[in-house]
Amino acid sequence: MNASPEHQRTLLDIADLDRRIDRTERARTKPTQAARISELVAIRQEQLRELTALTGTRDDVRTELARIESDVALVEKRRERDADRLAAATNPKEAQALEHEIASLARRQSDLEDAQLDVMGRVEDADAAVAAQQALLDTTTTEGTALTTQAKADVAAATELGAQLVRDREAVAATVPAPLLGEYTRRAVNSSGAALLTRGTCEGCRIVLPSTDLNEIRRAAEDAVVSCPECGCILVRTEESGL
Repeated sequence: MNASPEHQRTLLDIADLDRRIDRTERARTKPTQAARISELVAIRQEQLRELTALTGTRDDVRTELARIESDVALVEKRRERDADRLAAATNPKEAQALEHEIASLARRQSDLEDAQLDVMGRVEDADAAVAAQQALLDTTTTEGTALTTQAKADVAAATELGAQLVRDREAVAATVPAPLLGEYTRRAVNSSGAALLTRGTCEGCRIVLPSTDLNEIRRAAEDAVVSCPECGCILVRTEESGL
């Protein structure tokens, strides 16, 4: 195949645009924040499970405390009632029975209040554990929200840039003869498509070509389309090629 050196050099612009389009497509479909966001999603799910468990424990302890407080209130009420009955009692046996019951209720109340203090301590610990876990969850959520917002902005920017680059490529490609553009497209599937030959090195695969291949390229006509024997891309020759 033959094509003017000018058209061949234009392939370098197309190859550069294709590389930039590929980068923007990766930025659009795989933003740099994606891995961390996925990690945070997993962390947040685990933190939510832990928060649910801690909240359940706290609620159970609060229920236990409410029951004890109710029992204490009932005992206090019975003691007050018995004390009123004792004050009005005239029968010695009835008075003795009331005194015995009041003493028993006092012991019961003391035991309940000891239990109440213990459970109140457990409630305080449970509240602290829930608060600490909620703080961890809030930190994770805040980071995830910030990263997601930035990722959306980056994707939007990459989408806009990608669309502009596609338009630029279409305009540049329109100046290249169809056969040459087709050859570039075919080669671009497995290589950079087109690359500059610089001082005997293919800029597409960064390999220094053997002297035999360079001699063959030197003998080729100026408008001949030559390719890299290593990667297969079209080699564009300029004064920098070292030929």
